[in-house]
Amino acid sequence: MPKIEIYSSQWCPFCVRAKMLLDSKQVEYTEIDVDQQPQQRALMTERTQRTSVPQIFVGSTHVGGCDELYALERQGQLDALLRAE
Repeated sequence: MPKIEIYSSQWCPFCVRAKMLLDSKQVEYTEIDVDQQPQQRALMTERTQRTSVPQIFVGSTHVGGCDELYALERQGQLDALLRAE
């Protein structure tokens, strides 16, 4: 299973929704709270060229945000991505 990282904020409803979907898939992920670690927000922006949260990585794949994560689910592609090596 690939490493899953989610850059998030405690006050972001989209972050909550994204984590709920990942939790429903029973996968482990590393949550990086950009509110508590401002230097991580700068790293996130550098990695993604985006400033909004969540920003989700599955392995080396930058999924994007909550909408993109749910789009993968609707397209039936999320499970395969989560199982990829």
